[in-house]
Amino acid sequence: MTLSSTKPTLVCLSGLLCDRRVWQKVASYLEPEADVHIMSFAGFDDLTEMARHVLSTIKGEFAVAGHSMGGRVALEIYRLAPQRVTHLALLNTGVHPKSDKEIPGRMRLIDVAKQQGMSALSTQWLVPMMSPKGLSNEHLMADLTKMVESYSVEHFEKQIHVLVHRPNAEEMLAQISVPTLLLSGTQDTWSPVSQHQAMQEKIVGSELVVIEEAGHMAPAEAPDEIALALQTWLKRA
Repeated sequence: MTLSSTKPTLVCLSGLLCDRRVWQKVASYLEPEADVHIMSFAGFDDLTEMARHVLSTIKGEFAVAGHSMGGRVALEIYRLAPQRVTHLALLNTGVHPKSDKEIPGRMRLIDVAKQQGMSALSTQWLVPMMSPKGLSNEHLMADLTKMVESYSVEHFEKQIHVLVHRPNAEEMLAQISVPTLLLSGTQDTWSPVSQHQAMQEKIVGSELVVIEEAGHMAPAEAPDEIALALQTWLKRA
């Protein structure tokens, strides 16, 4: 008698101005052992609708890994349907509500996009997100720049609306009861390691992985290390 095993479903959620290019190398590493789906959110202007879109697209139970804004979508998925989430991974993200200091910065970026275009926005938004090591990778920077420029100004403005109106997700951390991975890079100044350490204190049994020399775009900057961390996480019961 032959016993067959079904690969787990892994859903990788993209962040602000991101698409499958952030996740594609990680996915290729993991495809032999997981049914990997990459989802992004161009055109959405509501966090809950993003989460509902994932839940309606993916069938059954699944592991979910969210990068940056995608981490907030992952938490909203867990809030709406915890019974469907087997594993939760939050990469380069946060749970805190918006701050008064944050909003002017985001509005300024919208002005840049409207007045100078998405190419100028890429220079002012993407470059500060990267680690020195990432910035020195010409192929990677060209790929990520094309990714940002593939978004319209309207879609960027909608995603900023999502972030400006995001809920405070801190209170729900204590309710998480599935294997949880928290991950950031030592060069991520937007969602630093300390932010993930604070989340780890509130999620029972969670694991924190720190990627050396990686910035905010860690899945694209260090895909092999990210894939290894996710591989280990998926095996946790």
